[in-house]
Amino acid sequence: MLDAITDIAGIRVGHWTDRRAATGCTAILCPAGTVGGVDVRGAAPGTRETDLLRPENEVQEVHAVLLTGGSAFGLEAASGVVRYLHERGVGLTFGEHVIPIVPAAVIFDLPTGKPAWPDVAAGHRAAAAARGGHVAEGTVGAGTGATLAKGAGRERLLKGGVGTASERLDTGVIVAALVVVNAGGSIRDARGRWVAAPRGDRHGTFLDPARLLRTGRRWPPPDETSTEDLAKPGGNTTIAVIATNARLTKAQANRLATVAHDGFAHVIWPVHTHSDGDTVFALATGEVERPPDGITALEAMAALATSRAVLKATHAATGVAGIPSAEEWRASGG
Repeated sequence: MLDAITDIAGIRVGHWTDRRAATGCTAILCPAGTVGGVDVRGAAPGTRETDLLRPENEVQEVHAVLLTGGSAFGLEAASGVVRYLHERGVGLTFGEHVIPIVPAAVIFDLPTGKPAWPDVAAGHRAAAAARGGHVAEGTVGAGTGATLAKGAGRERLLKGGVGTASERLDTGVIVAALVVVNAGGSIRDARGRWVAAPRGDRHGTFLDPARLLRTGRRWPPPDETSTEDLAKPGGNTTIAVIATNARLTKAQANRLATVAHDGFAHVIWPVHTHSDGDTVFALATGEVERPPDGITALEAMAALATSRAVLKATHAATGVAGIPSAEEWRASGG
């Protein structure tokens, strides 16, 4: 086990990264017959092809998911993944046509670096780079320009990034998550300790997010040049893919996406705010028969994998565009 979403046979991950512009995208490619679902919880989402994932709609199979930076502009990168799959004959067949199904979600990373975003070529390159095995984490792919802990303004935020984790049941069922953390909220561990929060006045220290909220100090950030983008809808978003090798119906896949949001709530606070576009996609490859009484365990492990992926993204992040990671900020006070 690699403690990654690629622990599920047939799942491949590819990143396209532009560190100079501080943006990128991540393609998650699926084996044939993968069933998809989705749950959008944030009030300011940026998505593509989410309606077709509803249980009552006709399409059952998903061929890839794209997670990307660039806000609404970055959604065009999904067309690059579609082109890559079409070139290889992957997709739903309608007469003489093959149509790949590639849902996508974006984060708002435009203030982090240059005003640039992943395009069709970037999406194609991310798909072409997709492999099984080790998955790069931190400041890479869709997490390149991701930031977090924005409750005290842009001058005090920290770097977010990509993280992945997996959990295995004794039945052979695996559930795994890949998360892009661009949260407005701060990050806490299982003991409730702040792992990443707004930078304090001294190096290595954090401000108390709860105190900021209680006193109304700078949350949302005031309308100042350095912080105005952070308070606007869409300025913060955590997006993820939760995947399992179990055989699920489309309704069950949607339910899995719903429960995975609990993993966000365990470690991100506050979460699902008016300025977040939090979205979770679910993928079920159907390799392993789900035990009749195993859905509760599967859902519980989905939340656990998601929360661990958020923590791993936070720890693996490295600074970019003058924004330090939580690890770098803590070390600067030593």
